[in-house]
Amino acid sequence: MTFYVDGGTRLRCVLPFKAVPTELQLLRKTVRSTLGRWGVLAVADETELIVTELATNVIKHVGEGAPATLVLEPRDDRIRVELHDKGHTAPALGSGGCDEECGRGLHLLSAMSLGWGTLLTATGKAVWCEISLEHARHCVKVQRAAALLDEYRRVVGVGSVVVPTYPVLEESVTDIIADLLHWLAVQGGDPDDILDRAQMHFEAEREAA
Repeated sequence: MTFYVDGGTRLRCVLPFKAVPTELQLLRKTVRSTLGRWGVLAVADETELIVTELATNVIKHVGEGAPATLVLEPRDDRIRVELHDKGHTAPALGSGGCDEECGRGLHLLSAMSLGWGTLLTATGKAVWCEISLEHARHCVKVQRAAALLDEYRRVVGVGSVVVPTYPVLEESVTDIIADLLHWLAVQGGDPDDILDRAQMHFEAEREAA
């Protein structure tokens, strides 16, 4: 997976927000949209859940309406999530179960991430965690498709869009399929038959996964 823009600068998303319940839905929506642009929607659900719990902890322990900042940064095999606030007390897991007393959000971090921790900053603290992308990264079929899509976009001259949106990528996928069907027809093949066979293969592989 490639997470760089022109010039080798690493992708990074910084989202300032106010820690109020009404902001959480917009925060989740923005997180999902960002992960979609980066091509890692496979971890959107767990990332949204973790972000929601972290933001909720800010509301509970720093104060409703407190300014906070969410930072998302993709790495080669993981997504790093940081939530910065102006609180100075580092959170800690309790010894009991996943109840409100010991911090449900921290237990989720521990269970769903590769690791987590707290960084003290000049203005407060940042709680961070890292979410694995290994499953998506090592799916060979997805890797091959991504490589094909990148090359196709380069050949047709639209690869200059560094982080294309999902609708743009979807259009490119449609164009690839159409071009392949044109090639098949020239070779004397039956496009409808190939589409049916491809759909059968896809459904069989998805059921076996």
